[in-house]
Amino acid sequence: MNKDLEYTRNIGIMAHIDAGKTTTTERILFYTGLTHRIGEVHDGAATMDWMIQEKERGITITSAATTSFWNYNDQEYKINIIDTPGHVDFTVEVERSLRVLDGTVAVFCAVGGVEPQSETVWRQANRYKVPRIAFVNKMDRVGADFFRVVTEIQEKLDARPVPMQIPIGSEENFTGVIDLIERRAIQWVEDEAMGMKYVYTDIPEDLIEETENWRENLVEAVCEQDDDLLERYFEDRESITVEEFMEVTRKAVVDLKIVPVFCGAALKNKGIQRLLDGIVALLPSPIDVGAVSGQNPFIKKEEERNPDSSEALTALAFKIATDPFVGRLAYLRVYSGTLKAGDQVLNSRSNKKERITRLYQMHANKQNPKEMIEAGDICAVVGFKDIKTGDTLCDPRKPIALETMEFPDPVISIAVEPKTQDDIDKLGLALGKLMEEDPTFQVKVNEDTGQTVLSGMGELHLEILMDRLKREFNVECNQGIPQVNYREAITQSIEHREVFKKQTGGRGKFADITFRIEPADDDVIGLQFINEVKGGNVPRDFIPSVEKGFKGAMRNGPLAGFPLDKLKVTLLDGSSHPVDSDQLAFEIAAKIGYRNATRKANPVLMEPIMAAEVVTPEEYMGDIISDFNRRRGQVEGMESRAGARVIKAKVPLAEKFGYVTVLRSLSSGRATSTMEFSHYDEVPPEISKQLLEKMQGRTLFA
Repeated sequence: MNKDLEYTRNIGIMAHIDAGKTTTTERILFYTGLTHRIGEVHDGAATMDWMIQEKERGITITSAATTSFWNYNDQEYKINIIDTPGHVDFTVEVERSLRVLDGTVAVFCAVGGVEPQSETVWRQANRYKVPRIAFVNKMDRVGADFFRVVTEIQEKLDARPVPMQIPIGSEENFTGVIDLIERRAIQWVEDEAMGMKYVYTDIPEDLIEETENWRENLVEAVCEQDDDLLERYFEDRESITVEEFMEVTRKAVVDLKIVPVFCGAALKNKGIQRLLDGIVALLPSPIDVGAVSGQNPFIKKEEERNPDSSEALTALAFKIATDPFVGRLAYLRVYSGTLKAGDQVLNSRSNKKERITRLYQMHANKQNPKEMIEAGDICAVVGFKDIKTGDTLCDPRKPIALETMEFPDPVISIAVEPKTQDDIDKLGLALGKLMEEDPTFQVKVNEDTGQTVLSGMGELHLEILMDRLKREFNVECNQGIPQVNYREAITQSIEHREVFKKQTGGRGKFADITFRIEPADDDVIGLQFINEVKGGNVPRDFIPSVEKGFKGAMRNGPLAGFPLDKLKVTLLDGSSHPVDSDQLAFEIAAKIGYRNATRKANPVLMEPIMAAEVVTPEEYMGDIISDFNRRRGQVEGMESRAGARVIKAKVPLAEKFGYVTVLRSLSSGRATSTMEFSHYDEVPPEISKQLLEKMQGRTLFA
């Protein structure tokens, strides 16, 4: 076992947009000595926001990785950090980062609390079982309330937040924190550059009782996780040492039982050093996370790989990026074994061997060359011919395939056409590179119009991609108006018989199937196929072809050619011809049968519904709610938050284009909104009729 792994932390910083993730990361880089000046997001100078579009807009678009070091209890710890975006359009960056991280810091705004995207990233972390600690940022802002945020984490995220410290004052009076374990106050020294200096003082008189209450809460929450400690807590609590207590706290965090909460004000450089202590003391090392399991692609058997540099190589490619100087970079998390420059590795998806030419440790968009990377580390490699996000790279002698990643489908599309002949050739190449980087970005050619259609997660997502086409790849395009990615569904159960016959002089084609189609069960996505054929009327060899035919046909619905998300097909009966029947005949019969049957099953158009949240001063609430009603929105709730009102609503995406501009004019620029995809719902009949009439013979530029 590599002993150094005990002192390695692979962490991410995740949060809602504008909670202060990148600002927090910049402070971490400064305090760990990686940068010598603090880069500010609002100045466009943040180290981790290196893309031109990120600097201009002051938002994070792509997750950036870096490595830093921190001393804690006279031990140096290595921290690999990934700063992720907060905007819902770039949720794929959070998804793939969480897949390879051992722990994460969830940043919350002390004013905004638990916001919509906070809930989304929290659910993603739950899915990958990532231990986390919380950092309540912006304690110096008007309306900051640490204890309200702790309550929201408990209620909205169904977690068990346990404050490790409580603030001294808030808003402009936020001067320090009280360490609940050590029972002492930490006050930052005013006028000291970068807030690096702090002093330990006695707890202010008016906070002694509150400190004891919260300390009792912390001790009880931790002791409950360990029977021995709980027994000693009741018998002789004085015998419990700080080291023992922290060890049990750390185990509870790793087991996802509790979420330690820290607080500070990253912009004012307050609270970051204690957060770093919390990261190394409480978040897991690769050893704590333990072995990773995958399937041997050849013998289909489950196997495990331990976080040990002496084991066979196992690594996961979690991100592909294009660098103007070194070409295609693949970001890897090495789970076991050792990777050296010049090594040959097996890609278990393509079953092809590839040679790695160079290895890098990343610092945002800068590469530091390395000769070797060991288990538990994150790096970037160059030299792959064929690699995709989610591929497993392994030792060719000991193949393994780790569980791959799933990404959401895009909900919005635009058509593009190159301005000049030169741009036509460059466009294909550029779109190929962008698709490699971003699995939620899809490109299709509309068969009817011949147009190139780009699909993404939102207006901002497509806007950034168009900007990158122009700046990075020098491709000028005309673009159409955004279009919604509709779906179709059937609402009735229909039995249908389809006989497919074709005589061509020689051997013909024959297939006969009787089937029932109906809406799929609620928890099913895709095709739910049931075979109820008795007595071999349809030979067993042809059943998979019938299923394949239906699965392929679902890409085009009966109304307007939009895909069906889910469908239940029960194959009831059929017949075959001893000479003319083959697999292709049954596949074609299924496709034709699907087309004929779905038309009779009362098909409907489905549209993406977005969960929207608007934070507004009270006086604009009436106008904003009326505007939601005009947009076919359903207001689901209202609450007060730090002197403002929060309106939550579900609104069809089709009605939300250009909403930011409308909201600005409704609220004199004082309201803010966020939205994320919620679900698909049926389009009302009268609107469906108008849409389908519009779609007849349309082009996406219309």
